[in-house]
Amino acid sequence: MTTEVQSEEGVEGSASQPERMVIIAASGDLDKAWPVLILATTGAAYGLDVTVFFTFWGLTILKRPDAGISGEDWRQKMLSIFAKGSSDHLKLSTLNFAGMGPWMMKGLASDKNVASVQELLELAKDMGVTLMPCQMTMDLMGLSLDDMIDGLSEPAGAGSAIGLMKEASINLFI
Repeated sequence: MTTEVQSEEGVEGSASQPERMVIIAASGDLDKAWPVLILATTGAAYGLDVTVFFTFWGLTILKRPDAGISGEDWRQKMLSIFAKGSSDHLKLSTLNFAGMGPWMMKGLASDKNVASVQELLELAKDMGVTLMPCQMTMDLMGLSLDDMIDGLSEPAGAGSAIGLMKEASINLFI
């Protein structure tokens, strides 16, 4: 009888750990940021342990609107000028129309009561979603944590993301 109780406790201990979901956010387009954050918050609502790893252009989603020009050399400074980032400056991957496309999509989203990217970022943080910036991309683009929104995890590398993905039951690349 004691053996059965110990066995059940062992099963309980392993079952109490939530399933993991990892999303790789590699695009800074508005029409990619929305699905990343909708899936992340939905996964968290389902009780999953969710991590979003933001790399390359996906990292621009996490930039502060007032980050300004960043970087140490002219190439990094040019990147910060042309890829302003933040949820305010995201473009559409298709039908951008010199900024008219994002304006129309944001208007439609508002009319249809769809949360904005900024609202979804806040919701994700409130729900315990880990928002993890890529350290290599930050170094490449000349970004520091001061250029990023509050509430992020420590920056990590691809090896950390792979380690999380190995343990996850759901992995998405967007």
